[in-house]
Amino acid sequence: MKEITALELKAMQDAKENFQLIDIREEHEYDICNIGGDLIPMGDIMDSADKIAKDKKVILHCRSGKRSASVIMALEQQHGFTNLYNLKGGILAWADEVDPSINKY
Repeated sequence: MKEITALELKAMQDAKENFQLIDIREEHEYDICNIGGDLIPMGDIMDSADKIAKDKKVILHCRSGKRSASVIMALEQQHGFTNLYNLKGGILAWADEVDPSINKY
């Protein structure tokens, strides 16, 4: 599985690269803190595969990177995606490395 660090994601945002960011956490988690990704909760993502771009990088994240990693493996196996990247360390890594003002939970 391909991974991307929080600093690499920040560099992509700063460079205004064309990619899709998907937050697979639950809505109540998204309400605590988010980094602007499309919210598609883990329980809905397999039924929402049509909302995931196939023609550009797609970065998935959760709180720590574990749930998004399992979702990526399932999407690759069941839907044939080859353009998915896991945010290593999830939003916790983002808070530690990029934006300390993000609420950690």
